[in-house]
Amino acid sequence: MNFLLRLKKLYNTLFYYKSFGQSPFLLLVRLYWGWQLIQSGWGKLHHLEKVTEFFTSLNLPMPAQTAVAISCLEFFGGIFLAIGLLSRLTALALTINLIVAYITSDREALFSIFSDPDKFYAAAPYTFLIASLIVLFFGPGKFAVDTLLNRWVPALPAEKKPPLAW
Repeated sequence: MNFLLRLKKLYNTLFYYKSFGQSPFLLLVRLYWGWQLIQSGWGKLHHLEKVTEFFTSLNLPMPAQTAVAISCLEFFGGIFLAIGLLSRLTALALTINLIVAYITSDREALFSIFSDPDKFYAAAPYTFLIASLIVLFFGPGKFAVDTLLNRWVPALPAEKKPPLAW
């Protein structure tokens, strides 16, 4: 029994110290993949005609407007992700965008998720999708504009919920 208690204490200690690395990890994810998205969006904004041609080849509706929207989402979403502003909302928009990218342009990779996972992982949207999901589920961490805003702007009072009626 003493061994199990020591093992439990070691486990708890390990995950106590792990929490100190969470915010720096989230900062690195946001900075690196935010910068990559900024570059991708910037490139698309400067080559809208090529992006529009590509979206036309995919039979997307309103390809010119979609090209502008996606380019802006990547550019400004990358900025927001990097600095940690509206992080979860930005990550949600990017996640939806990247899932649609899989469906429209990397359908074969998407459908090979179980049969040939390497093809799924090698697709262009994969790493952006994973980074967006990390921020969506875990938040931006302590080193983010969102965290500063939460300190400066008082929280809204919690709504009173009616008691559960059985």
